[in-house]
Amino acid sequence: MSLAVTYAREDGVAVVTLNRPHARNALNRAVLDGLWEALHRFDADDDAQVMVLTGAGDAFCAGADLRELRTLGGREEMPDYPVLGTNVHVAKPVIAAVNGVAYGGGFVLAQMCDLCVAADRARFAVAEARWGRTMVGNAPLLPMIPPRVAMELFLTAEPIDAARAHQIGLVNRVFPAEGLREGALAMARVIAGNAPLSVRAAKAMVAAAVNGPAKELRAVAEEVFAPVFASEDAREGPRAFAEGRPPRWTGR
Repeated sequence: MSLAVTYAREDGVAVVTLNRPHARNALNRAVLDGLWEALHRFDADDDAQVMVLTGAGDAFCAGADLRELRTLGGREEMPDYPVLGTNVHVAKPVIAAVNGVAYGGGFVLAQMCDLCVAADRARFAVAEARWGRTMVGNAPLLPMIPPRVAMELFLTAEPIDAARAHQIGLVNRVFPAEGLREGALAMARVIAGNAPLSVRAAKAMVAAAVNGPAKELRAVAEEVFAPVFASEDAREGPRAFAEGRPPRWTGR
């Protein structure tokens, strides 16, 4: 495993930790490569029945590393994001343990997991509009929550807290920050103690109900966001972030 993502096993539970606390666990190539490796390792690990995904330090994941993104060219240079149920298929359940901010791509990571628990200090945001990025990865969010809540998240780019996320069904349980790890592990141990074939079949059944609409929505999102991805504004957002200034949007 890379140092950017760690893998450990406790009582039949794989604990995968994003390990860039100095950068609020932002997604750079090292983290994405580590996530690919961790997911494949978990899938092949017969001694782990459930996986918990969390972040080191006081953040879950602040999203894409915009400082790195500004150095990249077109779509062909963008690193591949592992997305459960789309380009990575794992039969066993995965729990997101959101210990702090989950913004942008970090929120997408929480969305792709089968279950989500959060610390009371956690915050969730679809931050892409703030920096001119695409929201294709958030397509799975749309079947999960009411349309007007989704619209508010997408258009304002403002975060919601763990209590609100729990209220709208994004989060299964909220724990005090100091109890999040044990709370996530306790849930994972309960699942790991159940009949594995039943657990995996249940996951597949729920995924079938959700993934059909999500795939259709993703196809639409790819189409409507294609000009956004190719725009000058999409390059201006990461530049402005790296330079510590407000973006200067041109709408081109």
